[in-house]
Amino acid sequence: MASNRDRKTGSRGAMLRGLLGSALAGAVLLGAAPAFAQFGGGGCTREMLQTSVDQYLQAQAEADPTKIRTGEWVQYFQDGKEASLLTGIVMTPLKIDFHRSLLDTQSCQSFTEVVVTDPAHPYVLGVALQNRGPGVGQITTLVTDHDKGWLFNAANTLKYSKAEDWSPIPEGQRDSRDALIAAASAYLDLFNDKTVQVPWGSPCARLEGGLYTGKGAPGQATPQDSCNVGVPSGVKITDRRFIVDPELGAVTALVTFGDNQLPDAHTFRIEHGKIRYVHTITVCKTFNCGFKLPEQLQQTASAK
Repeated sequence: MASNRDRKTGSRGAMLRGLLGSALAGAVLLGAAPAFAQFGGGGCTREMLQTSVDQYLQAQAEADPTKIRTGEWVQYFQDGKEASLLTGIVMTPLKIDFHRSLLDTQSCQSFTEVVVTDPAHPYVLGVALQNRGPGVGQITTLVTDHDKGWLFNAANTLKYSKAEDWSPIPEGQRDSRDALIAAASAYLDLFNDKTVQVPWGSPCARLEGGLYTGKGAPGQATPQDSCNVGVPSGVKITDRRFIVDPELGAVTALVTFGDNQLPDAHTFRIEHGKIRYVHTITVCKTFNCGFKLPEQLQQTASAK
């Protein structure tokens, strides 16, 4: 006999299939687009984009994607592959402890860093929404957890990200869209070309998964804080899709990382043309992408 939960899930699934069926069918008719395809846009407002972000956050909390207003066509990508909303992470109810969003009114996109520290199953998500008009036309989600996140530690991500200052930059002091993209591109180019000049800020702190390069307490910079540490060589970063928010001095690059083609998001805070913070979310194909977990994070891993 079906439980109440099973009946509820089945009923919700039927409702979702009815509401989303035509949109998902439309996505199939459009053909498989690259997971990090750059869309054109324009004509969006911050209020419009924030509304879509708020709808997504509600949908994720309630495991109900019908909370998101979608356009006539909608595509869903998870971890670099085209998928269905009906089988995606949005169908798992999550208690979100922290989130931060970039709003790109020129390309009609947003990117949201989502942190879930629930000990039953912590996550760090990167969620890009592409608006087409007031509705969402594409959702791209990176899902990292203990099993498939580079340097994963949601508690550390929460602690350090929440303590950083990503407040709006005064209008007269904002870098241009092109300048923000150029700074982010220089950082990404450095992985494969050590002659590239990166506009490092000082101090600068990098939050790579759950590992932080800052030496002081969360939110307390020290003169020794640098992002120019531990940058590998010979790594190509391709398929770059930029989401830019000049008001926050922020830009996210959704990319394919390295020879293993890992879905990845690099998010930068840039002040006066200099990189101040870097956050990374990388989806691994094996535990910690096949590397030994640093000692600072091993305690969390052994507790699983």
